Amino acid sequence: MLKRGEEMQRDLWTSLLLVWITCVQYSSMAPLNNQSQSLQTASAMIPRNRPSEGQRILSRAKRGWVWNQMFVLEEFSGPDPILVGRLHTDLDMGNKNIKYVLAGEGAGTIFAINERTGDIHAMKRLDREEKAEYTLTAQVIDRDTDKPLEPPSEFIIKVQDINDNPPQFIEGPYKGSVPEMSQVGTSVTRVTATDADDPVYGNSARLVYSILEGQPYFSIDQTTAIIRVALAGMDREMREEYLVVIQAKDMGGHMGGLSGTTTVTVTLTDINDNPPKFSKGSYEFTIPEDLGIGKPGGRVKANDRDIGENAKSAYSIIGGDERDVFEIVTDAQTQEGILRLKKPLDFESKKSYNLTVVATNIRADSITGGPYMDQATVKIIIEDADEPPVFTKSAYLFDVHENAAINTVIGAVAARDQDATHSQVRYFIDRHTDLERQFNINVDDGKITLAKPLDRETDMWHNITVTATEVRNHSQISRAIVAIKVLDINDNAPEFATEYEAFLCENGKPGQVIQTISAVDKDNPSQGHTFHYRLEMLNNPNFTIKNNLNNSISVLAKHDSFRRQKQETYLLPIVVTDDGEPPMSSTNTLTIRVCGCSRDGTVQSCNVEAFVLPIGLSMGALIAILACIILLLVIVVLFVTLRRHKNEPLIIKDDEDVRENIIRYDDEGGGEEDTEAFDIATLQNPDGINGYLPRKDIKPDLQFMPRQGQHSGPNGVDVDEFINVRLHEADNDPTAPPYDSIQIYGYEGRGSIAGSLSSLETASSDSDQNYDYLREWGPRFRRLGELYSVGENDKET
Repeated sequence: MLKRGEEMQRDLWTSLLLVWITCVQYSSMAPLNNQSQSLQTASAMIPRNRPSEGQRILSRAKRGWVWNQMFVLEEFSGPDPILVGRLHTDLDMGNKNIKYVLAGEGAGTIFAINERTGDIHAMKRLDREEKAEYTLTAQVIDRDTDKPLEPPSEFIIKVQDINDNPPQFIEGPYKGSVPEMSQVGTSVTRVTATDADDPVYGNSARLVYSILEGQPYFSIDQTTAIIRVALAGMDREMREEYLVVIQAKDMGGHMGGLSGTTTVTVTLTDINDNPPKFSKGSYEFTIPEDLGIGKPGGRVKANDRDIGENAKSAYSIIGGDERDVFEIVTDAQTQEGILRLKKPLDFESKKSYNLTVVATNIRADSITGGPYMDQATVKIIIEDADEPPVFTKSAYLFDVHENAAINTVIGAVAARDQDATHSQVRYFIDRHTDLERQFNINVDDGKITLAKPLDRETDMWHNITVTATEVRNHSQISRAIVAIKVLDINDNAPEFATEYEAFLCENGKPGQVIQTISAVDKDNPSQGHTFHYRLEMLNNPNFTIKNNLNNSISVLAKHDSFRRQKQETYLLPIVVTDDGEPPMSSTNTLTIRVCGCSRDGTVQSCNVEAFVLPIGLSMGALIAILACIILLLVIVVLFVTLRRHKNEPLIIKDDEDVRENIIRYDDEGGGEEDTEAFDIATLQNPDGINGYLPRKDIKPDLQFMPRQGQHSGPNGVDVDEFINVRLHEADNDPTAPPYDSIQIYGYEGRGSIAGSLSSLETASSDSDQNYDYLREWGPRFRRLGELYSVGENDKET
């Protein structure tokens, strides 16, 4: 039976004394069924006693491997490899054919086995923090044939920990805060240290915390590492920040343990434990009496040793009527109290004010109770200032009739200087508010008079500004608004509300209402308008009026014999009078037109020409019919004209040879700059170079095959060569006349008996030349000669 050796660490206070106790016990047991003996391991420190001779030997099935886990101490260093353990098999009876083989993690590199003895050695220094255990496989094989004698078995080698790692504060340094004046035991923060050693084996990873610096202000729990307040009454205003050094030591804090430190910065946060305090018990300010409303008159400040929101204060004025004259507000930036004026000051009535100002903390603290406050006395002395004159009223209201005469006194304004000097005052009108200069003012007594006539119907209200200036100091100016209302008088006659045009039906009955008329008046009497209507011709034979009792009348017809043939339009003068004082009246004319109406009274036509029209057709319908007829005639004329132009031949035919006709054009080319007279693309047409274009004016007697010229690209046509080719084709075409309406040549050819026909080469004018010789050239030029002869006869006549 195999036995295994195991290493044990006995003393950690010295130089890591390593004791290995290996107990090997061999026992021979009779093989059962002639089976081969198996491998067994030696159990460390567990000796197996041999049975006595008197004991009964029990038979059992043998296990191939019997062992426990093997151990090796980390960080062990020495001149020789460390013996981890020994493997042995029952088959190894000194037979040299037995060979031990090791495989698995670290086999051959970290761990090596003696193939003859089965001893396992660690070849390198091991670190448990890198790898805590290794899994390997052991097997016994035949040395000669390498065949396995036993199945492989797996075992584990564990690395035993030693205290080789100090504690570390991974998250350090730390920061914490606690309110000032906190009670003893108030938690500040918590720190945490870690140790890479094995927390299960020994005390290598058991940490104990302590404070190296920071006492007696703070303490720390040895186990939980919670930092707490250890001293009561710590004041932020005395000291705001503390630096605490914390130590963590392993091995439970015993001697020989490793340690690590970190720092904790503890800040005392502010609480409202200090009241505001004025720098002085009393303040004194001098302000001018003309200080504007809302303007600052002085500043006070209460200092607070606290910070942030705890240092903010609100200022107020307590007691007395001074609160109606002054107010105090807080400057958010400087935390000062600003005294501002709420009402105008008057040095003549009161020369000084005494105020009591209180500063109170805005925020109350639950620890100290609060809020805190402080107060101070403020004396304000009013300084006399030269003030502008003061009007008796800020605004004046006057009225005047629109027919008032020039220089009529409308009203008077008054202002006086309230200073001790009582300077005289001069009055003026701000002409920016009286651009038309309709009013004047007396500079001494302030009486406002009328400068121009007023018309209520144009402007009912006039708003002007009057200024008062001290004679002694012209810079002191005050202003007042003067509103002048223009009162109405009856100076406008009533008139028709609109331009009426009435229509009277021929078949109307007597008494029918022709038109309802109302009037308007630009005046505005206080009792309202009342209008009276009458006809200018009292006994009008055709029309009469009826009062509707609502300032309107109805015009009625007296008979039914109105005819358009007799009279188409009637003019009816109506007189309208108001009841003002004095009464005003006007004559307005109503135009009444006689019209033809339908049976239901609908007006159809009011013109006399309507009698000649067919029944049922209006003038608009007849105009539309006439326009359609004219449009059709224009279309027909255009169509016929276009057909005639289309049927005309390109060449004027006559009984004579068609080629003798000459067509004259008065068009002259525009020269080289005329890009619209012709299209050069016609000359650049590649199809026209080599292709044959048949003539449309004559039918050739025989088919002519044109000469194939040199082909050029569409964009590279040689115009000179193209003209020469066309000229050659025309000269050799027996069916072509001596002219061509499409082809234009700048060169007329050679060998003509007529020579050149151009007038550009002769210095004589047309009137100096005789064209009788054209008749001698034969029948081809006979027509040309006749045309020129006709031209000369026309000139003579």
